[in-house]
Formats: sequence, structure tokens, C-alpha cells
Amino acid sequence: MSGSSRFKPNSSPAGGWGALNATARILREQSVIAQSTTTLLKMNKPGGFKCSSCAWPNPTPGHVKTFEFCENGAKALAFETTRKRVTREFFAAHTVSELRGWSDYDLEQQGRLPEPMRYDATTDHYVPCSWDEAFADIASELQALDSPDEAEFYTSGRTSNEAAFLYSVFVRQFGTNNFPDCSNMCHEPTSRGLPKSIGIGKGTITIDDFAKAEAIFIIGQNPGTNSPRMMTNLVEARHRGVPIVVINPMPERALMKFTEPQNAVEMATGGSTKIASEFVHVRIGGDIAVLKGILRALLEADDASRAAGTGALIDDEFIATHTHGFEAAAAAARATGWDEIEAVSGIDQAQLARVAHIYAQSKATIICYGMGITQHQRGSNAVQQIANLLLAKGNIGKPGAGIAPVRGHSNVQGDRTVGIDEKPTQIYLDQLEQVFGFRPPQEHGHDTVEAVEAMVAGHSKVFIAIGGNFIHAIPDTPIAYEAMSRLKLSVAVSTKLNRGHVVHGHKAYILPCIARAELDIQNGVKQRITIEDATSMVGASSGILEPASPDLISEIAIVCRMARATLPDSAIPWEDYEGNYDLIRDKIAAVYPKLYARMNERLDEPQFHLRNSAREREWNTPSGRANFLVFDGIAMDKPVDVEGMLRLATIRSHEQFNTTIYSNNDRYRGVYNDRMVVFMNEDDMKARGITVEGPVEMETVSLDGARRWLGGLKALPYPIPRGSVAAYYPETNGLLPLYHHDELSKTPAAKSIPVLVRPSTPGAAGSAIQGM
Repeated sequence: MSGSSRFKPNSSPAGGWGALNATARILREQSVIAQSTTTLLKMNKPGGFKCSSCAWPNPTPGHVKTFEFCENGAKALAFETTRKRVTREFFAAHTVSELRGWSDYDLEQQGRLPEPMRYDATTDHYVPCSWDEAFADIASELQALDSPDEAEFYTSGRTSNEAAFLYSVFVRQFGTNNFPDCSNMCHEPTSRGLPKSIGIGKGTITIDDFAKAEAIFIIGQNPGTNSPRMMTNLVEARHRGVPIVVINPMPERALMKFTEPQNAVEMATGGSTKIASEFVHVRIGGDIAVLKGILRALLEADDASRAAGTGALIDDEFIATHTHGFEAAAAAARATGWDEIEAVSGIDQAQLARVAHIYAQSKATIICYGMGITQHQRGSNAVQQIANLLLAKGNIGKPGAGIAPVRGHSNVQGDRTVGIDEKPTQIYLDQLEQVFGFRPPQEHGHDTVEAVEAMVAGHSKVFIAIGGNFIHAIPDTPIAYEAMSRLKLSVAVSTKLNRGHVVHGHKAYILPCIARAELDIQNGVKQRITIEDATSMVGASSGILEPASPDLISEIAIVCRMARATLPDSAIPWEDYEGNYDLIRDKIAAVYPKLYARMNERLDEPQFHLRNSAREREWNTPSGRANFLVFDGIAMDKPVDVEGMLRLATIRSHEQFNTTIYSNNDRYRGVYNDRMVVFMNEDDMKARGITVEGPVEMETVSLDGARRWLGGLKALPYPIPRGSVAAYYPETNGLLPLYHHDELSKTPAAKSIPVLVRPSTPGAAGSAIQGM
């Protein structure tokens, strides 16, 4: 890592000039100042293209601003429109073994991939190949498998609805439902847990609800880094006097103070907006305890209000008309002792009562949550407890209220909607058979954890990924590396170089595609793709730049040509779909008539909303009602009885999106030119003899006999509760065991890894998994 480390606590507001300066720096580094400045004005605008970064919704017509992008969106665009190229000469000059030793940041900095490449095992280099050669060899390897279930087909949230839909059709005609997906690693507890509560695995709000909300709760989420455009909605809410309750183990800078870059007065005067009106400094793993505590305090306040003759605080009519199980959930909350709630959450009864009062007084409340909720062993249960709290006051299915899972990647929700699902419903499978005329496989396929387990066991032989950086997003990194290297074939559809290209199978292909900001011309006609945001809004995206290379083709073309080569007898007109994306959307509408009827016609609207049953108070559950669900206990994770054990949450830096590292800085947390740090409570440091910036190592408290260890870290004092620590991912993914996941969805529990932290010898860097 070049340069020297610096650690300087940051008390300045988030956003503001810091965001503008960081954006300008990235544009300069990628040599795209003039091009990207013009292009940014088309991002997230009607007739333009959707940002490839986060999934936060665009404003509705009439509310669109001049600049509808954020700092991270600008970084994503700069990296994809960079003038740098990873040429064949670059690959000739560097063996793959050498590149494997490079950092993720250095790999990403090499620029765009301009042509298809094939790994040559005899020379340990990637070499150019033709598209036809690549597809023929990939098809040959797939056809040679003993079973289609020996292949894994991964999808990233960057993939468009059209490409994801065709991918799901191709893979199912090939014969498997093995669809490990990036959603398996983040919001799968929403997809699997929330339907049991309200009948749908999506949020129930739209962007307009923020303007009507009377209270907003943000739990386990850091929007200033992960979905910065959300900050505009939060600033506007605070200016209207709306209370914002933040529940998080770390006091993230943007949720404390934020300067809106488009607010001329704040920018000119150095002003800012205080975002959190109430900050609940919960311990890692204490969220269910907080939620039950708020519900108990609400019920007790309701009792007192009724006794005083001032009316009910909960919504009796909604509960009686629309829900099932309230009495059992209320009894469970009342039976949870305050001593236990305080001990697990780290929050006293008085503050929880104060939060409950805010909730009780609001007639319309939105609860937003992120991976601080979902990435626990009982993340699905936590999602259901959020639903319980909302249902108690009828806060689903009315203006200004609802549940808001804040999805990470741009189209991760859309991919699931159009068929990327390892556990497809029978209704979907029957509809697919009717529309396309083949019998799809009926057995459930592999999610991410199961895919890695199959690779480790030697059952999976081929891995094909559309986008993403799978190998550096998954748990047990050293084990996954070894398993990936034993595959017969790995294929990566990408725009930039990443870890997934240098950790690969015996055969490997890099298939570069055009980026979302680039023109997609088929048969002389400019094509559009579609994206679904975190609030079920769908809009068209159309690039405006010339592709980075004339040898690039679209993701849709890659899927269609792979399908044609692999399934030569298929009756599906893949070539027609490659040449006209309207035909793909006609088929999406045929498979999903209730959601996507008249899809092509509706694309002329700036965006359209997919019908959300729970938003309309239609409950697609076995009971026909929304369900209060009882969860015994209040622990987010299974207890670990080891003296000195801490809970590690893996986090992103501000200069990062998913596994993409834009720089080695994290200015909001005051870290510069370093990522090998551990944020610790000062009392926890003192108890372990750890000094400020002193060298430390972390070891997982493993249950499988393996020793998972990481050295070369520095300890930084940070306002985080005792018993909790945080460190960056993907660097710490090797500490996350594959078995440590949510019980219902199998989402890796990356926000609650049991670890031991201790001083180490200076310079004792490295990582290891031993005993497997």
C-alpha cells in the first residue's frame, strides 16, 4: 500500500465540499472530467441511463433536480468511463499468479476490459480469443457435465431486467435452478422472512412517502456511504420537523450532520443539517432487543393512555381487520424483561420509552433498514419484528408509512423479480413452461452458501458470473479460493478487472460487456434496458457514450450467444432477442402478466410502479392477513460462551461500493491510506492491553475446529459499544465462516462474527484457515 497511514477523527458534516472534492479527484484520476461532467447530467434522468451504483429510487416527475447523482454514483461512472484500458499487452506483461498478489484497488485501477480473453494455463497468462471461440468452448464444457446441476450461474445486481430474464430462461432450459445471486448475501432475509409477515418480500413505500412521513426510523444502515441520494430525502424531512430515529452501533457521520451539496446556502455558509433527532447506540446483535423494547414501551404507553381516557395509541381497527396474531406478539413483548432488554441491547428503558413515544405520536412512520439487520443469524426474524412494530400502528398500506429495506446494488431487486431465484415458485415455473414450451426443472437450486459448499465438495464443476466479484464477496475466502481453483471452468462477464479474474478454474474466460452509460445499438436501433429500484419502480435506461471498445457486446448478446451455443436445438429465438429488446419485454410481460402487462408501452413513462400487494393491504399469506410473528428471545445471534469474545461487523469504507475500492481512504471515519484497521471501544482496548494504533490480530471463535486468523491490523478507538468491533470487508471475509448464516435465508451473518482480538507483534501480517 503506497504512502503512509493517517488517522484523524472527523467531526465535519458529511456531503458538502468534501463530496464535491472527492468527485472531482476521481474524475481527474480517470481522465474523464469533461466527458463525465456532461454524462452525469443524464444520469437518473428520463431518456438517460440509470446509475450502476445503489438502488435508491429516482424522484418522481416534477421533483427532478439538475444533478440527480451522488458522490458514489459519480465514482462508479468515472470508473466505467475511464480512458484506461486493460490491453492484451498488459496481460502479456503480467502472469495471473503475479496479478493474484495485487490489491483489489490496483486491479480495478487498470481500467476497462476491451476484448474477450482466455486463460492459457501453459503460460499463466490471459490471451485474446474470439467471441465464437469462447462461446463454443463454454458450451462444450457445459454439455460435458454429468448433470446440469454441476454448474453454478451467478448474477450481479448490475444486470438489467432483460439480461437477467433471458439468463434465467437459458439456465432453466439447460436444466438447473442453481442461481446463487448477490441478493443471497444481503437482503435475502427480506425476500424470505418478510413474506411470512406481509405476503411480499419487498418494501411497501415509494419515494413520495418520505414527503408525507411524520417519523422515519433508520436501523442498521449507513445511507451517507451506501445510498447517498437518500440523504436528500432525510434532509428535507428534518427541515419539515420530522423526527429521525437512528439505531446503529456506529454513529455514522452522514446520519449525524449532513451538508446538502445542492443547497447553495449551506454550501456558501458552511452550514449543515442535523439528521438524527434520536441516536440509539445499540450493541451489535441488540436490534431485536431494541425492537421488542420499543413495542413493549408502546404497549405500556397504550395501556396508560386508555386508562387516562385519552384514547388508544395502537391501531385497533387495522389490527382487527387486517392482521393475525397480535395478542401473542403483544404477550411476548410484555413478557420480555427490561433487564434483559437493556443487557442485550445496551440501551436503557428510558431511551426506549422516548423512542416509543416518537413512534406513538406519529400517524405515518417509515422504517428503513439495511444489512445491519439482515446479516445476522436471525436476520429474518429481525425483519419480522420490524414488521410487527409497523403493523401495531397500521403503518403499512397508507401514505407516508411502510417498511423500506434499502437494497444495495442497482438492480438486485429487479433480477429477483424477473426470475433469478434458486427457489422459484410453482406459479412461475408453470408460466415459464406455458410461454416458452419447455419443462423447467422443479427442484430448488443452490443459493450462494450452497454453491460454495458444492464447489468445496467437488460437486460443482463450472461457475459462470454475470457481473460482480463473487470470490471476494463470499465467506471463508481462503477455502473459497481453493475451491474455485479446482473448477473445470470459470467465466466472468465484466467491465473491469477484479479478483474473480485471477482466482479461477482450470479454464477461464473474461467476457467484457458494454457499460450501462454506453450506447447499445442493435440492427441500427438504439436499445433500452430496464431497472427496478428499491421501491419497486421500473424505468428505462439508455446509454449515451460510445462503447469503450468496438469489440464489446451487450450482456444480453452474451447470454443469447451462450444459449445458442449450448442449446443448439432450442426453439427459443435467441438471435431475435439479441437484436430487439422489445421482444424480450414482451416475454417478460407474458410470464408476469400481473406485474409487467404492457411493459413496452409503459416504458414511455419516466417510470412505473410494479403492483405491491401489501401496499394495497392485500395480504398474500396463508392466513389472508398480515401476521404478527412471535420470536422467542431477543438475541440476533446464537450465544458464544468464550471469555473476551467480541462481535465483529464487517463494513464498507466511504471510498467503496460493494467490493469495488475507489481509494484506501475513509474520510468520514478519519482513516487515510489504510484499510487494515479495527474500530474498537476504548474500554475494550484497555481491557486487552491494546494501544491506540497498536498492532492487533483477530481470530474467529469457530465451531468447526478450524482456526480462522487475520493479522496485520491496527486498532483505532471509535465510539462503538463495548463488546462490538468493526473492520472492512472484503479484507476480513476470511474470518466469516461459511456455516455462520441466517437460519432461514442462509445470508452470511457478516455483521456478527464472534472473534477474539489481541495485541500482536508489529508486522505480523497475513491470514490463514487451519484445520479444515
